[in-house]
Amino acid sequence: MLQKNSIYTVEIEDIGHTGEGVGRIEGFTVFVEGGIPGDIVKIKLKTLKKNYGMGRIIQMLQPSKDRIEPPCSLASTCGGCQIMHMDYKKQLAIKGNRVKEILERIGKVETVVHPTIGMENPYEYRNKSQFPVGMMKGKAILGFYKKGSHDIVATDYCHIQAPINKEVIEVMKEYIEAYKITVYDEKSKKGLIRHVVTKVGFETGEVMVVIITNGKDLPLKDRLVEMLQKKVKGLKSIVQNINNKDTNVIFGRETITIYGEDKIVDYIGDLKFHISAQSFFQVNPTQTKVLYEKALAYADLTGEENVFDIYCGIGTISLFLAKKAKKVVGVEVVDAAIKDAKENARINDINNTEFYVGEAEVVIPELYEKGLKADIVVVDPPRKGCEEKVLETIVKMNPRRVVYVSCNPASLARDLAYLEEKGYKTVEVQPVDMFPHTAHVESVCKLSRNSNGLKE
Repeated sequence: MLQKNSIYTVEIEDIGHTGEGVGRIEGFTVFVEGGIPGDIVKIKLKTLKKNYGMGRIIQMLQPSKDRIEPPCSLASTCGGCQIMHMDYKKQLAIKGNRVKEILERIGKVETVVHPTIGMENPYEYRNKSQFPVGMMKGKAILGFYKKGSHDIVATDYCHIQAPINKEVIEVMKEYIEAYKITVYDEKSKKGLIRHVVTKVGFETGEVMVVIITNGKDLPLKDRLVEMLQKKVKGLKSIVQNINNKDTNVIFGRETITIYGEDKIVDYIGDLKFHISAQSFFQVNPTQTKVLYEKALAYADLTGEENVFDIYCGIGTISLFLAKKAKKVVGVEVVDAAIKDAKENARINDINNTEFYVGEAEVVIPELYEKGLKADIVVVDPPRKGCEEKVLETIVKMNPRRVVYVSCNPASLARDLAYLEEKGYKTVEVQPVDMFPHTAHVESVCKLSRNSNGLKE
């Protein structure tokens, strides 16, 4: 019988979905923060539930051959990079294995899962950063939240973010301290500056800085503009967003452009995109291109197909598809995203797209009832996966192929199982590492309509 707060020796065998090590004590599953496969550790069992326990490493008996010294000294503190202490090739192998294991275990889906496509340089890949702002011993700090808390870990340079953030952080700290600008306190609900958000065009070099404030009055904003202009190369836009609500949501409703444009420009491949303060844009543009090109290859378009892009966001995949399709219909629940999608189609001179705003489970059946059908369907749902009504309507449409882009292997497995039961075959799956040094993995899957269990 295991005892809470007792000491045990554990060999780490796997990685959990949030990056924690997974081991077993007498067959009982234990999650160990900071453990990686191959580690043999002594742990203190801090939590004991009916089906699992959680332990803390108190001694490393034998480190895994895949354990490395992370380049970031804050890797074990800030919680952003859960597996930076693991060799990158091993990270990729673990992610691919997890996709395959979950598809087989949850969905009973057996298919080809290709090796995970990683990055040549898995650092400085994020084009968007969100820094909470605080004070510590009279000094301004910007950084990231410690895992499981809202305690800010002060960060001057982050190894997975755009390097220009270092200059933005320096300017914001100098501005706050020099002009006695207050920062927001979650307990008292007082103070002005809550977050600083940056967006960077990796192809264009254009930079947007967004200051989120608890109120409209931003003192000496002209001075702040001058400071940022002087220090931040490529500065194209400075935006103030007002959020005076007691909420964990970063952005408020009102946005004011206080310098330059209200958007920046970037490219994925040869497609141009306008990026505003609150518009969604994939945070790893290098791997986004890899992912979308694979989705396009799986769609296997000839120019004669009508394509549905369900959960289309700002139309990034839609526009890739539209260059090779007869027509693309995009559906997305966020009104602002659909406006961005239409604008992105316009600036790329793409005229064979239609975008509809609304819940996919409502809009897709309505379009089908009106007689709109798809030869090819692409879905890129949120983590919870597709609503069953969406899958049901896809099956009724009877497209030749379905391309499923997923950020969650568990919901992917469930949805693939549904589609396989209704007459589709999962031909192959390609994991793509969109977020190196984290536990997240993206996958793109090709499904074909089958006949008597045979591939098309």
